[in-house]
Amino acid sequence: MTVRDPGSMGHAKPMILIVEDEVSLVTLLRYNLEKEGYRVAEAGDGEEALTLVAERKPDLMLLDWMLPSLSGIEVCRQLRRKPATRDMPIIMLTARGEEGDKIRGLNTGADDYLTKPFSLPELMARVRALLRRAQPVPQKGMLSWGDIVMDLAAHRVTRADRPIHLGPTEFRLLQFFMQHPGMVFSREELLDAVWGPDIYVEPRTVDVHIRRLRKALNCDNESDIIRTVRAAGYALDAESAA
Repeated sequence: MTVRDPGSMGHAKPMILIVEDEVSLVTLLRYNLEKEGYRVAEAGDGEEALTLVAERKPDLMLLDWMLPSLSGIEVCRQLRRKPATRDMPIIMLTARGEEGDKIRGLNTGADDYLTKPFSLPELMARVRALLRRAQPVPQKGMLSWGDIVMDLAAHRVTRADRPIHLGPTEFRLLQFFMQHPGMVFSREELLDAVWGPDIYVEPRTVDVHIRRLRKALNCDNESDIIRTVRAAGYALDAESAA
């Protein structure tokens, strides 16, 4: 893996893996990411990307949808099956701009989605936001709701004493709900609270992460504690916690 480190050896900067076969775009992305202080590695196809990640997991991946040998969708799917890379932040880059394609990319496990051509400042903002969510500020204390317990310091969640594996966004979603039980929040309010007001994310993205959270929490057929309120949003269901 070829990595250039613009920072000092003391505190390693986040490393970003660019998986893209368009050489000119790779050059542009590398230049701007290194200018922001990130370390950068690159892979030209899906197979190489999986090999590099196995050798050294990056802090974030910029993943093209259309790749030689193995598509970005399949790369994302394989990474999400492995415990070591289940929570690795992935931003999918693609020329496919239809809403159905975006939802498919997010459902496969991507954390964010940008359609080419995209704004570099917007990409950098999304990279920063995802890295913040993946490396949250340490907090102390425990939250509990029904049979769900959240350890903020250890960044762990259990339900009925069973470990629940959540990505960084799903963890923050559940934390927000558990801090405001019974309250109904619109998609826009959840975006501001969990993603942050400084980054634009499509409201439908919230639905995808809610589905991921429900799937993780309900994998043993437990009651669904996330209530969908028609035309309003979502809430932590007080009845199921009683």
